[in-house]
Amino acid sequence: MYRSGAFVADHVSPIADEQVQPNGVDLTLDVVFEQREPGRIGRDGKEIGDRIARPLEELDQKVPTTYYLPPGAYVVRYGERIHIPEGHVGFLYPRSSLLRNSCMLNTAVWDAGYEGRGEGLLQVHHDVELERGARIAQLVLTEADHETVYDGSYQGENL
Repeated sequence: MYRSGAFVADHVSPIADEQVQPNGVDLTLDVVFEQREPGRIGRDGKEIGDRIARPLEELDQKVPTTYYLPPGAYVVRYGERIHIPEGHVGFLYPRSSLLRNSCMLNTAVWDAGYEGRGEGLLQVHHDVELERGARIAQLVLTEADHETVYDGSYQGENL
């Protein structure tokens, strides 16, 4: 059973009232990265390729707050700290406004016990402007049986 947005909100911070939805919590865009070097995933471990943060653009304001993204693949970091409680698993879905602007957000399962500021793969199929702090994804939690909790290399990432 999926949990209510109010339940999910207890496991996300910081959070604003408008981020709480009936069945989940919206996550916001913090940073957009471009991967510059190849990574490696092997049987004996993994290595993330070097990447750099995209610059913020100054559009209508005096302060740069917006990412202008041409078509391509980007890694996005969310602005919120997530804690997946025991007895649950987290799934992250793109907000429909991303999809309607020819963008797709790919994510992985968040296991019970995970804590951190996660990342996802943003595929941009047509130029788009994304403001830092914009809501781009929705986290939902569902009850799940498990033997152990997450204790992998991404535990505590980006904190």
